[in-house]
Amino acid sequence: MTRQNRSTRRRFLQNTAVAGALGAPLLLPARVLGRDGATSPNEQIGMGAVGVGRQGSGVYAAACSKKGVRPVAVADASLPRAEKVGKHRGAEAYRDYRELLERKDIDAITTATPDHWRAIVTVHACQAGKDVYAEKPLTLTIAEGRRMVEAARKHGRIVQTGSQQRSMGANRFGCELVRNGRIGKIKQVLGANYPSPWTFTFDAQPVPEGLDWDLWCGPVAVQPYHVDFATPRRSPGWISHRLFSGGEVTGWGAHGIDQIQWALGKDDTGPTEIWTEGPEFDEPHFTEPHSRGKGESRTKQPIVYFRYADGITVKMDGSNPGGGTFIGEDGKIEIFRGRIGTNPAELKGEKIADDEIHLYQSSDHMQNWIDCIRTREEPIADVETGHRSATVCHLINIARWTGRRLKWDPKAERFVGDDEANQYLDIERRKGYELPQA
Repeated sequence: MTRQNRSTRRRFLQNTAVAGALGAPLLLPARVLGRDGATSPNEQIGMGAVGVGRQGSGVYAAACSKKGVRPVAVADASLPRAEKVGKHRGAEAYRDYRELLERKDIDAITTATPDHWRAIVTVHACQAGKDVYAEKPLTLTIAEGRRMVEAARKHGRIVQTGSQQRSMGANRFGCELVRNGRIGKIKQVLGANYPSPWTFTFDAQPVPEGLDWDLWCGPVAVQPYHVDFATPRRSPGWISHRLFSGGEVTGWGAHGIDQIQWALGKDDTGPTEIWTEGPEFDEPHFTEPHSRGKGESRTKQPIVYFRYADGITVKMDGSNPGGGTFIGEDGKIEIFRGRIGTNPAELKGEKIADDEIHLYQSSDHMQNWIDCIRTREEPIADVETGHRSATVCHLINIARWTGRRLKWDPKAERFVGDDEANQYLDIERRKGYELPQA
């Protein structure tokens, strides 16, 4: 790190009072706010990244591979990891992402933090005038999603959700077939039976050198460090922990539910009723590392149903995590990840006529975002779309947690006449890690 960068870091820590554990509110310096949205000189897009672990490093690599994109800086709670990725990309490395957001030579960021950090990072990035590619699932809670939309709109930012199946030709075509009535009126939709998260607490292991574990935990109560907790989809990994994620309901569900929303034309709304059938939700708590299957076998029950205002009912009892099965009066369409199945089979060979519904076309999800940064047009998986799809995932978990029929108002984004259910719209946050205003 150069002398100038060290000086900048000292000033930043003094201004935001974040030496050691981040105890001060997550505020951005006033000078970071109010950028005009223009790209860097020579039409290059200066690219940053927040969260460069297993998924984040790949997402950042994809962004930096695009023409006219220049890697600038990366941030991660594990400074050694940030330094490794930064060195490979020729980018500066930071532990605290707010230092990265201060840089005037960064126009956009990718962020693939664990779920509980995504909203805070995205809102702050929008405030700092950065466009954002945010991995799916977009949120940990429903309230976070609406705040992210508000921040993107207020600050004129291009925010792409990493729901890349929208940029797969087969998926788009399958959704177009449904939207254009190729199988007649939809009678029922089958979605995958995604398992909800559970809880676990393991004996503490030494925190790896260079990892700020308190910062990693962020707004959520600090848990004892353990490699089988801190690693996604390990034994079982934080994606299965209720405090940090919605489990595979939001993990894989962010893909499958998104395809259902797209095919049914529900990108700006959601269901109005949601309920469960079967055994009561039996949420385990484990004190030793365990296979994901041990928890998932218990958290797939009860089966969840939801219904839209037009009467279409979705039953979450299938086995296709990447999409859904659409059963109509005249046939069936199955949308998978990158392919479709139809009955009758000849539907696969049909063409969508010029006067029919054509969905947003993209063949490269990351390139679509880069193009929209330049044109300021809405991307294929805009933040509102990502929020709406994630909301349905959260509704599935809340239905299991409450165990009763719920009425949902997709416009107000609240449960109707159910104060207990509305308590699940957001989480309690540690002091200093509050969800920022847009």
